[in-house]
This record gives sequence, C-alpha cells and structure tokens, in this order.
Amino acid sequence: MAKTYFSTATFRFLRALSRNNNRTWFHAHAADYERHVREPFLAFIADLQSPLARISSHYRADPRKTGGSLFRIHRDTRFANDKTPYKPWAGARFFHERRREVEAPSFYLHIQPGDCFAGGGIWHPEPQTLKRMRDFIVDNPAAWARATRSKPFREHFQFWGESLKRPPRGYDLQHEFIDDLKRRNFAAGEQISDAVACSSKLLPAVVAIFKRIAPMNDYLCAALDLEF
Repeated sequence: MAKTYFSTATFRFLRALSRNNNRTWFHAHAADYERHVREPFLAFIADLQSPLARISSHYRADPRKTGGSLFRIHRDTRFANDKTPYKPWAGARFFHERRREVEAPSFYLHIQPGDCFAGGGIWHPEPQTLKRMRDFIVDNPAAWARATRSKPFREHFQFWGESLKRPPRGYDLQHEFIDDLKRRNFAAGEQISDAVACSSKLLPAVVAIFKRIAPMNDYLCAALDLEF
C-alpha cells in the first residue's frame, strides 16, 4: 500500500522555524519537530532500505535517530557568519558502506518548503578527491559521457555548486569535458514539488531519481576505487 510521510504540517513547521530560528521557540515546539519532521523522515529512510539495496548493495539507508542517514537539525555555527542555531530544512544522506575509509559519493534527499530535491554525487570534496575524479574523467571520457550525457540525465538533472572561472592547472584547455573539469563539486539533482513530497508518490519518485543518478555515482565510485 502506498504510504505518505510528510504533510502540510511538516512544511508549516519548517516555515515557522525559518521565521523563529532561536532555541526558545524550538524547545517550545520540539514535539512538533518530532511528530512532523523527524519521525516521518526516519520512517521514509527505513522504507528506502530495500529499494536502495536493489540499486546498489554497497549503499545504506540508516534510520537511526542519531548517527544514521538523517542530518541533525542543529547547525554547526562555529565557523559561520550566520549564527542561527537550526536548519530550516531536513535532509538525509544515503551513504556508501566505506564512507569512513574513503570520501565517497552519496544519494541525498532534501525537504524544504519550495525547495525539495533529490540527487547524488559528492559535495565539497577534499582537494585530493577532486583531483582523482578529474583525472579519471580525463582518462575515461567515454564512460563519463554515458553517465552524464544520457537522455535521462540531461532531461532530469542539473549539476549543483560553483565552478572555477579558469581551468584547473595541468589540464588541457581543449578537453571535451573542460567545463566538468572546472567543477568544484560533482553533484547533481532534480527538484521535487511540495505536493509530491506530501503524497504517496514521494518514495517511488525518489527511487526513480536515485536510479537515474546511479550511473554517475557508479562512475565516481570507480574513480575512487570503490565498489558500486
């Protein structure tokens, strides 16, 4: 039976948190966060375990309250100019089993009023990881084209994040994928409407997105000597 996870109450809470991003307000509404955001997201993560395993047996949907796929609602403000204590969104990362050994691509789901999306890849990789992926594209351009220039990819995804203004040092300026070699992130995603996020269509929609982004994650895993 099709299942609904999030609701208009989820988005109402997140909008209210955005307007009242302080500890006093959050503590007064902590039960709403649990009921409308964390509990439904954990239920979604648990239900994603089986379909994610069919995409790749090396990825995990971990529904633990802490230490699993769900990101904490608390922001790390130690080095940020923005000192608001909470994220006005909820997100989950579905990670590679070897993530603690190697910086690895992930699958991701983001729930935020007017800006829900899902996708995959690596966001803000370390310099050595970024170089390995760039070098792999140089050495394996045909496979990169199959992973990111297919019709399903072009019709559904856009890459996220900033790029260098000039090509990175040591790479051919005339390389066919020079625009990709300039990327500082190898992550892409697809928007999901709030209506779908609040409906029984969400789980199959996210599974379909993860299937479409899987060839890129597979390629990035190969670049980093990881199984997919």
